[in-house]
Amino acid sequence: QVQLVESGGGLVQAGGSLRLSCAASGRTFGSYTVAWFRQAPGKEREFVAVVNRNGDSAPCTDAVKGRFAISRDNAKNTVSLQMNSLKPEDTAVYYCAAYFGTTMFRLPYLYNYWGQGTQVTVSS
Repeated sequence: QVQLVESGGGLVQAGGSLRLSCAASGRTFGSYTVAWFRQAPGKEREFVAVVNRNGDSAPCTDAVKGRFAISRDNAKNTVSLQMNSLKPEDTAVYYCAAYFGTTMFRLPYLYNYWGQGTQVTVSS
């Protein structure tokens, strides 16, 4: 069992940066693949980035490629999402999600542990 808590969201101007953190409970967190998803009002939840238990990450979704980066620190049971050059279209609730395995899935229904989400708002 893993519990996830996101933090680091907030209001930022376009071009600014934020760093989101996902703190996990559970001794076996290092065995989980963790992803970030986001959901804007009226839109479906979309994949942002993923890192497996070995620290390998898959390319971020095209919309954030080159601006966002995911990383994990298993010693601290945390996964971070560094977001640079933010745009108004990045405005959404950001969720971290986890499942026990190594495949870096991009589909939200394949993840069975979710945090409560953190709001990111980018003003123009």
